Amino acid sequence: MVRVPFRAAADRVRHRLTQLVGPKSRGHASARTRSRTPAGTGAATPGDLTGTARRPYLRALGMLAVVVLGAWLGLLAVGSIRTPVGPMDTNMTLRPSLTGGSKINVSPLGALELDSHSAPLRLDVDVDRLDPERSQALVDQPERFSRLQDEVTRDVAAGTRELAVRSCVAVVSGATALGLVVYRRPRRALAAGGLALSLLAASGVSAYATWNPKSVLEPKFSGLLSSAPSLVGDARSIVTEFDIYQQELARLVTNVTKLYDATSTLPVYQPDPGTIRVLHVSDIHLNPAAWHIIASLVEQYEIDVIVDSGDTMDHGSAAENGFLDPVRDLGAPYVWVRGNHDSPVTQAYLKKFKNVSVLDDGSAVNVGGLRIAGTGDASFTPDRTAPVGGKEAAQLEGARLASALRDQERAGTPVDIAVAHDPNTARETDGTVPLVLSGHLHRRINEQLKLGTRLKVEGSTGGGGLRAVQNEKPEKVHASVLYMDRSTRRLQAWDEITLGGLGLTTAEVSRHLPEENLKKDAPVSPTPSPSSSPSATRSTARPTPSP
Repeated sequence: MVRVPFRAAADRVRHRLTQLVGPKSRGHASARTRSRTPAGTGAATPGDLTGTARRPYLRALGMLAVVVLGAWLGLLAVGSIRTPVGPMDTNMTLRPSLTGGSKINVSPLGALELDSHSAPLRLDVDVDRLDPERSQALVDQPERFSRLQDEVTRDVAAGTRELAVRSCVAVVSGATALGLVVYRRPRRALAAGGLALSLLAASGVSAYATWNPKSVLEPKFSGLLSSAPSLVGDARSIVTEFDIYQQELARLVTNVTKLYDATSTLPVYQPDPGTIRVLHVSDIHLNPAAWHIIASLVEQYEIDVIVDSGDTMDHGSAAENGFLDPVRDLGAPYVWVRGNHDSPVTQAYLKKFKNVSVLDDGSAVNVGGLRIAGTGDASFTPDRTAPVGGKEAAQLEGARLASALRDQERAGTPVDIAVAHDPNTARETDGTVPLVLSGHLHRRINEQLKLGTRLKVEGSTGGGGLRAVQNEKPEKVHASVLYMDRSTRRLQAWDEITLGGLGLTTAEVSRHLPEENLKKDAPVSPTPSPSSSPSATRSTARPTPSP
């Protein structure tokens, strides 16, 4: 019973292709018809000059279609290998392409593309993970970086040879199998396999003839790796100052190693497809680089909603409004509250954006599967010269927000997340909402308040903004991904993402679980010192400063 639908499908495919190819049976029938047709009748027969000229052309096109489709299916099925490259475990694959070249995917950092060759084949290299033992050896023994180049070269050469053999087997097998299904003639099927091997060999010769080793000096970056040129230097300066470049590259590889090492020691929590992912950002302070970072995180983590707890601007002037335009293209709904550096002019401008929800005076909105309420900052003090209400004004605003949250609860529309810029305002919501988000301090705090509300204060996603250049040391860039259960809408875990500020080349990711979840899971590693590799850290009831 199972073979019947398969055979019927194969017959349909064969029938369509035979119309294009022109099987011999039709040719024999045409020959018999020509023998029976009286000469001089003038009837148009399938054996006339036009028919014989057209049929071989269509037959060749049909064979080419079978070869190309079969070879492609073979590459998809078995045309990839797993091979170590230095400290990394990679997956190498050949893919049909009109432009050729090579693409290296380093998830979740992004990808880089190299114009390495011109051929109808592209080499894809996916960095799956870093081997814990090999990567730790590099971190512990930095002198091994001097031998890393030779090691990587040998690994790539060995992987390429293995991939070439595997690809030959893949294209021959795929084309032969499809040829056998279509033609039902072993000779035709073997011819399709041989032609597929010839095409692959020709593509390999083309790639070898057009190989461009200098393409590594001009890669195209995407994702978080788009900042790589500014981290490791311009291509021409790399050539002239290779010693400095080698040192910087070693630092970059070490930091990426630490990033992957963090993911291998995270607490046990696997977000399911229904998990709601919230990206919390704050205190961008007119740093345009923040938009690129946010957009990349939205794509890499598949963010459902972005929450900005204020101080997006520096002075709140109308002249700064154009800085907000990239918010339209971040790829996720944007929830925003006013900070003390944001003016009513800023707020009015953001209200015009379709994907932005501006919250003030305790207003609430349903977005991304969550109900979120918030309020703007009680003060507008961009230059610190205007009278400041201080902590009392912030607490009064927090009391108003708490009252609005209780009203929502009584109305049967309880709020899942509250947002306020000042932590003093946020603390007043204790007991009225499970989670409250804020910013303002330019450092992270995670605190379980007395009545059960969790307070999360985010650092500066803009690295302190453009004013950071005035500081002796640059501020780090902070953002967090919150994983919310879709059914209970409660916080299940969060990832803290920390990037180096201006001139720094660090990237750290650490995962945290709420205390109630930690009790149900196996113990995790203790909080690392700032100089150690990032790893999972426990949340505590006391404020936890950023690493």
